[in-house]
Amino acid sequence: MRRWYGRVVALAGSIMLAIGLTSGVAAGAASGHHTGQLPDGATWVADVPDAWNGTTILYSHGFGPLAAQNAPNDETKQALLGSGYALVGSSYSGPSWWALASAVRDQFGALTALEQLTGKPRRTIAWGTSMGGLVSALEAEDGGRRLDGVLSTCGLVAGGLNLNNYQLDGEYALAHLLAPAQDVKLVRFASPDEASASAAALTKIATDAQATPAGQARIALAAALMNEPGWFTGATPPAPTDYAGQEAQQQQELSQFVLGFVVTGRYQIELAAGGNSASTAGVDYRKLLGDSSHARQVRALYRAAGLDLEADLATLTRDADIRPDPQAVRTLARTSTVTGRLRVPTLDIHTTADQLVPVEQEDWYGEQVHRAGAGGLLRQAYVGATGHCAFQPSESIAALHALESRIETGRWGHVASPERLNEAADELGGAGRYVRFDPPELTGAGRR
Repeated sequence: MRRWYGRVVALAGSIMLAIGLTSGVAAGAASGHHTGQLPDGATWVADVPDAWNGTTILYSHGFGPLAAQNAPNDETKQALLGSGYALVGSSYSGPSWWALASAVRDQFGALTALEQLTGKPRRTIAWGTSMGGLVSALEAEDGGRRLDGVLSTCGLVAGGLNLNNYQLDGEYALAHLLAPAQDVKLVRFASPDEASASAAALTKIATDAQATPAGQARIALAAALMNEPGWFTGATPPAPTDYAGQEAQQQQELSQFVLGFVVTGRYQIELAAGGNSASTAGVDYRKLLGDSSHARQVRALYRAAGLDLEADLATLTRDADIRPDPQAVRTLARTSTVTGRLRVPTLDIHTTADQLVPVEQEDWYGEQVHRAGAGGLLRQAYVGATGHCAFQPSESIAALHALESRIETGRWGHVASPERLNEAADELGGAGRYVRFDPPELTGAGRR
């Protein structure tokens, strides 16, 4: 079966190259490494192989310094170039790392700049990673005339408003239940240093609390509100009823890198939004936990610690007083939120245990797409692994080939099934880890 599939993939590649060469795409056209600058100051970078197959990948990078990037990592980049793909991506332009206001425009600007060198490609596929997965999801709604398909990998597809809200829920629970006398600022940071101080304070709170059963129970509650998985390290996750083992892994991910990343990241989002978009006021924390896939774990740990969970949830609900800045909400709704109205085939892939962009985001996104009537264009696939964007290059490229099959044939069939994706990844030299998976509901989503 795998040898047969490999022959089909190879034949398809030969056909694609042949089509490219007969549709005005010349082998070696503008081949090499190219860079440039867009009118708004964003930079772009592109690589075109000598034996270009006529397909250009428009790559959107994740949250971080605004530097042009055209592939998720060097290994994947070399594999794509070796298979004949041209690669292009922009840096985006500021004022902060959360550059959603300019990212789609800058990405299409980079594509236009490359097309001025190579001519129009036979096919263009957008590929985004993490925050760039949100960029590519927005491109899927905006670029129907420029794109043929979209691959979103570990994408922040539930958008900035949901992200800010559920992260704030967990941070608020940590601060208010574990250090109520400590004044930890959670929103409206005036500077990066102020955000870093809050991140350090929350990290210490989560570290110190692990010493007692009561602290562990409250950490589990905060992790549940933040949609944090119970799998961080190790080849396999803790058993479904190993609630203490799950909490130990949640505590490690929160204290070792999640809080440090997301709290300082909030400053960058607030800078772009012009204020705070998140709220706790009016939130029913009892209902939030009831909707969480981690509710049983939290209840079990509270019972073991002899704590009153209902009292803690009532305290959180009663004392919640953070309100959003309306302008910030409007800005993120306009720049950083998908509608689900896809115009091109889209394939999303996600690890089942993602600490920074929880896999629950895929549940929210899928619902948005189906409500918009575009469910036939979307497929979602899951790699049974822990880590943010922790894909093997073969797994990502297998997903790319599945998307190409959908573009060519006009139907998905079984091409995005775990079995077919794993066969494709194996043919590419990896060991595919795709699994059947139904992501839980995104806790804390949907409020403005």
